Amino acid sequence: MRLSPARTPPTKGAGTLCVWLPHAPPERALDEVRNRLARHVHLVVGPERPNEDVHVLVQGRPTADQLAENPTLRALVIPYAGVPAETRRLLLDVRSDLPVYNLHHNASAAAELALALFLAAAKSLLPVDRTFRAHDWRSRYDGAQMLLLEGRTAVVLGYGAIGRRIARACAALGMSVSAVRRHPGSPGAKNVDIYGIDRLPELLSAAAALFVALPLTPDTEGLIGTEELNSLPSDSIVVNVARGAIVDEDALFTALKERRIAGAGLDVWYAYPSTVEDRARTPPSRHPFHDLDNVVMSPHRGGAFRIEELERRRMIDLARTVNALAGGDCPPHRVDVHAGY
Repeated sequence: MRLSPARTPPTKGAGTLCVWLPHAPPERALDEVRNRLARHVHLVVGPERPNEDVHVLVQGRPTADQLAENPTLRALVIPYAGVPAETRRLLLDVRSDLPVYNLHHNASAAAELALALFLAAAKSLLPVDRTFRAHDWRSRYDGAQMLLLEGRTAVVLGYGAIGRRIARACAALGMSVSAVRRHPGSPGAKNVDIYGIDRLPELLSAAAALFVALPLTPDTEGLIGTEELNSLPSDSIVVNVARGAIVDEDALFTALKERRIAGAGLDVWYAYPSTVEDRARTPPSRHPFHDLDNVVMSPHRGGAFRIEELERRRMIDLARTVNALAGGDCPPHRVDVHAGY
């Protein structure tokens, strides 16, 4: 792998921090991180284990061998938001003491998609578009769903990097915003009220929109079930850009099918392709969400895969995190492996 001509290789030796990146990003993104790393950071890219002590592993799903064969590891950097369940289990089994950090380079992209799904569902954009392409104007006259949002309440479940952006956007639409987070005492942005999870039932009863933007952990799996969905007003919209399992699969399908809620915008699911071949033929759920015209479906695109600008931002975030570790500082976005986020 070539080195960027704008930067000379760091000198290995005492004080050098070895960072192993098993999965190579696009070349331009790789140049971005190399050009930003401190001189005493040595970046090794590729699947082969480096022939030196590894101090930082950049991997979302590390293997047991990668952890066992690198006892000098000082940190694991998961190059996106969240912790895969299998990674959490592995770390708790073999390296619960290892500091773990996330990258939040794509928070803006995920929040933008959340708003797109919300507005599409609230305004029935997809079914109206489909009929109007056939020159059918009846949706204008027969009252196709078009919810008025100004003056209504949005509940944002999870007030992290994504949730904060969603909250600001909803406030800009003229909505009142209530956010639920682990530490309700922390102040929110202007026009955003912060609550603890114990207040969720009463918040749901007034919510025109419920945005799910929190990590999947043992405590949040199935957090939104039949009772919670039934607490929502009948003209409310549920948007999930976090993880599918946070919202009970059966309960969500039933609520949508029976019109207990007005609609949903879903970017995360309950079944995913396991092979490249399966990508063209894997249903995202055991239920036929695709038969419901009050659902806007998206195949987990909130991470904005293969967008060059987002890959560049990922590498900038990675360089910032690694440089903090190399300088003895505490990087942002540390994960509590025991809590799962």
